[in-house]
Amino acid sequence: MAEVKKNILTEDGLRALEEELQDLKVNRRQEVAQKIKEAREQGDLSENAEYDAAKEEQRDIELRIEEIDKILKNAELITDDDVDSSVINIGCKVKIRDMEFKEDMEYKIVGSTEANSLKGKISNESPVGKALIGAKKGQTVTVETPAGMLKYKILEITKN
Repeated sequence: MAEVKKNILTEDGLRALEEELQDLKVNRRQEVAQKIKEAREQGDLSENAEYDAAKEEQRDIELRIEEIDKILKNAELITDDDVDSSVINIGCKVKIRDMEFKEDMEYKIVGSTEANSLKGKISNESPVGKALIGAKKGQTVTVETPAGMLKYKILEITKN
């Protein structure tokens, strides 16, 4: 039997998923049920765009609930106490310098479930995340990307 992939989550990521799940189950389900009810009251369902849209929204909500349930069921929580700030690992915040462009960047290393580059959260499974894991302050790491080889110097490692 195939091994189930663990979903590595930080405390913030776990809290965000639990809040989203609660909102979907309590609020969004009720909202879409009301939309379906109102659309049904309009009569002929075969040509009712509002009904079709509401049913599709309902499917999307149920799929997301199922997805979050699976993530939480296989979650492995990384707490701040688990984070050693002497070496980069999941849960750390890192400040790195792009050696080519002399630009400083800050990222939080998270599991793939939480990754969101627009919010400065990169996955431990991404090319940059993989290269950074295990590195120490002052070290320079080389990352192979589709754009070529990139070098980053680790300036700082902190807990959350």
